[in-house]
Amino acid sequence: MNDVDKYISNFLEDTKTRLNEVRKIILNSSPEIVENMAYGMPGYKLKGKPLIYFGAFKTHVGLYATPSGHKKFEKEFSKYKQGKGSVQFPLTEPLPSELIKKVVTFRIKECNEK
Repeated sequence: MNDVDKYISNFLEDTKTRLNEVRKIILNSSPEIVENMAYGMPGYKLKGKPLIYFGAFKTHVGLYATPSGHKKFEKEFSKYKQGKGSVQFPLTEPLPSELIKKVVTFRIKECNEK
């Protein structure tokens, strides 16, 4: 069991399902993505550059797509509570998988251009 598996295993089943879905979206987006733990949560890099992070909390799953990802999807994120550099997807609502896929695709494109 790696560190991300251990992190996810600490949560209730519904939250685990959501975390595994976010993880799958990210990892299926590019075979070059490297998974690790960063800032106490699952973190992903592409070509050595930070790509995206996510974490679970009592009432939500947080997604951290670096400032550029949040700026690009500002309109789509506006219906969700946000923090500095984060967006919160409530555990009481369906996970916006398609939006997460768009964000990851955008960040991959950015990392590949730099």
